[in-house]
Amino acid sequence: MNRLIIVKGGGDLATGIAHRLFRSGFDVLITEIAQPTVIRRTVAFASAVFEGRMTVEAVTAVRATPAEVAGCLRERLIPVLIDPTCQIREQAKPWGLVDAILAKKNTGTALNDAPVVIGVGPGFTAGVAVHRAVETMRGHDLGRVIETGAAEPNTGIPGDIGGYTLERLVTAPADGTFWPQKQIGDIVAAGDILGTVGATPVVAAISGVLRGVLYPGLTVTKNMKIGDIDPRARVQHCWTISDKARAVGGGVLEALLMAEPCFRLPNA
Repeated sequence: MNRLIIVKGGGDLATGIAHRLFRSGFDVLITEIAQPTVIRRTVAFASAVFEGRMTVEAVTAVRATPAEVAGCLRERLIPVLIDPTCQIREQAKPWGLVDAILAKKNTGTALNDAPVVIGVGPGFTAGVAVHRAVETMRGHDLGRVIETGAAEPNTGIPGDIGGYTLERLVTAPADGTFWPQKQIGDIVAAGDILGTVGATPVVAAISGVLRGVLYPGLTVTKNMKIGDIDPRARVQHCWTISDKARAVGGGVLEALLMAEPCFRLPNA
């Protein structure tokens, strides 16, 4: 069995997926854009694009070129390629492909991209562009494998954490270049200045721990998400995969294994 899975996207949710697949014995390759707008940088393999390598819960990803992929896989590393259109799939010929870009729509994934194609979150319908989809909306169905129908549409409202939804998001107050003044893991209070976009301050709406924030110097647009405050204020959560990412990762693993006859239960 070909064990290679390509995961499109390296954000914190995609990292939860890649981490689960890697620890389950698969070879994993991640594709990303040149400047990922990743928020939870401390638990995102996309950070390897900026840092060269990124370790999340004892699994290491490294920025790589197509020529370096085979060597990375032999060393049990996850290669992260700057490959926005996932051209590597033509060379790598993966058994499975997981679209975890979380663009809220399909940005180019097709059923013939790999023998098994999984779509994560809004924008994917089982049997249309992907074989199966996995639910990402917090609640009763989080992580559910969808064999018929579509994932829930994007509501624009994040899941409730500690009684807060939209309030826990940090958004850009204007167009410009973002420069943070706080670091991931810092405890902040409502009203604190978290950074600036141009000359405009970015102000915390609630108190908690700064769980995520964009890399310094990135260009942002007004109302773009640039940070995340967790009102539970558990600093250790900043360096571990979230409950949501683990649930979705489990769903993706299930969806992939359902496609392999040797893993199917009798009459399943």
